[in-house]
Amino acid sequence: MSQPDVIVIGAGVVGLSSALALQARGLAVTVLDREGPAAGASAGNASCFAFSEIMPLASPSTLLKAPKWLLDPLGPLSVPPSYALKIAPWMTRFAMASMPHRVRHSTDAQTALIDLARAELEPFLAANGHGNLLRKYGNLQVYESEKEFRASLPTWQARERHGFDFRHLTRAEMDEIQPGLSPRFTSGTFTPAYWSISDPKDYTLALADRFAERGGVIERAEVRNLRINGDNVVINDTRRVPQVVLAAGAFSHRIARTLGDRIPLETERGYNTTLPPDALDLRVQITFGGHGFMVTKLDTGIRVGGAVELGGLDAPPNYKRAEAMLKKAKSFFPDLKTEGGTQWMGFRPSLPDTLPVIGPSSAGPRVIYAFGNGHLGLTQSAAMARLVSDLVTCQPPAIDLQPFAPSRF
Repeated sequence: MSQPDVIVIGAGVVGLSSALALQARGLAVTVLDREGPAAGASAGNASCFAFSEIMPLASPSTLLKAPKWLLDPLGPLSVPPSYALKIAPWMTRFAMASMPHRVRHSTDAQTALIDLARAELEPFLAANGHGNLLRKYGNLQVYESEKEFRASLPTWQARERHGFDFRHLTRAEMDEIQPGLSPRFTSGTFTPAYWSISDPKDYTLALADRFAERGGVIERAEVRNLRINGDNVVINDTRRVPQVVLAAGAFSHRIARTLGDRIPLETERGYNTTLPPDALDLRVQITFGGHGFMVTKLDTGIRVGGAVELGGLDAPPNYKRAEAMLKKAKSFFPDLKTEGGTQWMGFRPSLPDTLPVIGPSSAGPRVIYAFGNGHLGLTQSAAMARLVSDLVTCQPPAIDLQPFAPSRF
């Protein structure tokens, strides 16, 4: 087997998108993954291209809501008591990133990345023969009171300043877009440019197939360590390659540590239940922001999921969280059929300022980091692919990467 020009570590949506983009630049690429394609968060996410989500999770509003949320072990945000001490340094960084001047900086950076993702997505899909998998249903954010709606307005004003299109709706207007919602929801906001993919696992597997068709190699292998030796990166003390892209999602920080980089990545454990396609007449994606979850229409079913459990990589899943969201969804959509669902838990790789890491390791530019997208891995995947291919081929990056630099920590 010939030596590849680049090894990409990670066969999720970011890693495989990057591998395809590198192939398009004429490079021979191999992908390594500990479990194979679409085994992690790329398989069970909410399937959204959430191009309007420019506001960082680290914000004053999150800090205000957090104490109430944390009192409910099955609510939108939870930290298992056994993990509280371990995550305390990350939470401190999160609180610091929530200061107003830091939020403005993160919002501008997030907007630049998402604008690039929006510009790159359809050309990327077309180039790889996947344009038929894109869905443009739009998203409806719903509110239970005038107070909740008014509290959301600053975030919509920020989106308006950045050129995002949306419409605030009365209850009657909501019913025209999505019938069947409980009367407890009094108003909403519709965002048309909030797209989705037919099924995120199927899409990620389609990326893997296209990569292999074009001569790419995917190997199942666990990467334990990296080191730089002259003109090569040495993987697991045995394998040598000129260039590595580290896009291993929630496990990336463990590998980066072997190069001397301590990246404060935490895992937001997300839960969902995927119901059969006839479970609900769902016409748009619905976000229940006050409850921290979404209901999404896939080609393969109806997915109810979201929320954040900051519990690390090693604890077993707590599927009571998925059950709690499904119970709420039934009360919000009385016609929802809750039988026959499949539960899932996955790890979202999240950094305390909500921005991913994009750029060279401290050991040198032969290792490029591309991880930490949190809730927005699918959304930002086409942009990550563009930026990775720019960096590996020594082209000027499409956007300023200073806000995403690994050295910021």
